[in-house]
Amino acid sequence: MSGMYDRVFTRVFASRIETVVSGLGIEPGARVLEVGVGTGLSLDSYPSHCQVTGIDVSEDMLELARKKLDAETHAHIKLECMDAMDLPFEDGSFDYVTAFHVVTVVPDPARLVQEMARICKPNGDVVIINHFSSQRRAVRAVVNMVDPLTRRLGWSTRLALDEVIGKPSLRLKNRYKTSPWSLFTVVEARKEVDFLPGS
Repeated sequence: MSGMYDRVFTRVFASRIETVVSGLGIEPGARVLEVGVGTGLSLDSYPSHCQVTGIDVSEDMLELARKKLDAETHAHIKLECMDAMDLPFEDGSFDYVTAFHVVTVVPDPARLVQEMARICKPNGDVVIINHFSSQRRAVRAVVNMVDPLTRRLGWSTRLALDEVIGKPSLRLKNRYKTSPWSLFTVVEARKEVDFLPGS
């Protein structure tokens, strides 16, 4: 299953992820956590001047990701198996926290983003690529017709962005699509300085 995921989703998602990560302008020395790193589609996108921790709950996925790591090229990357819904990191541990095509496949998307916000530094960035319900009623109605199908693939069309952004004291910086025909939205949010864990 993880092998099929790798072949299919590399073709579908990898170029979008690379475009988004390269556009962040990640600073030298920055600490980055990628939630749901899966088979490592994003690993080549991160600049070598930052420190990247990629996590996933699936050891099978991580095994494929580890096979892609080169000791020299990817010396700035480490991979760990853990549950993104209950992260062991201290508050404010990372400058960037990313999640690509993950938010709607977890049982509680709001809790996931809350955890991402908690471990992000004040004034740090939370970056998400995901499908979110359209703000236009007609488009939302049409897309939701395929929700039963997408749920079989592991994600829902019905999650609205405001259900996950704002509650964990994240301020929306940018929301865009890399293609006008894309089902997926790129979300860049800034953690508010006065964020309090559990608020």
